[in-house]
Amino acid sequence: MTMSFHEKSLWLMSVSLFGFALFYFGTTLPTATDDVLPRHIAKLVLAIVVMVLIQIAGHIAIALVDRRTETDERDRLIGLMGTRNGAYVLATGVFMALCAALVTKGNFTFTHVLLGAWVLAQLVEFGTQLLLQRRGV
Repeated sequence: MTMSFHEKSLWLMSVSLFGFALFYFGTTLPTATDDVLPRHIAKLVLAIVVMVLIQIAGHIAIALVDRRTETDERDRLIGLMGTRNGAYVLATGVFMALCAALVTKGNFTFTHVLLGAWVLAQLVEFGTQLLLQRRGV
């Protein structure tokens, strides 16, 4: 079974987001402080810029190889199921970030729990869609 444009795009987004998370959290969490510092913001901006450039280049390459970009009802339904699962993870993460804000000093923990929940929610959304695409739902 060959992959559709949409499935290739999901793989690209998943891998680049996972790489972003590994780089950013791997270099920032060991330097944890009470507050978010300018160096943390610089790492975040660098990671986002690199991730976006990889995604742009990847989507251009995918579009050059696979020109069939149309979606059907099945793709839209799979997208909705992925969004639903990601929303549950995000809602749980927001609640955990608010709880962390109540029990910790500064904004470092709150900010990183919230960012981590956002990344995890996106990965769950993409993972759900990839799983359902592979199963042919």
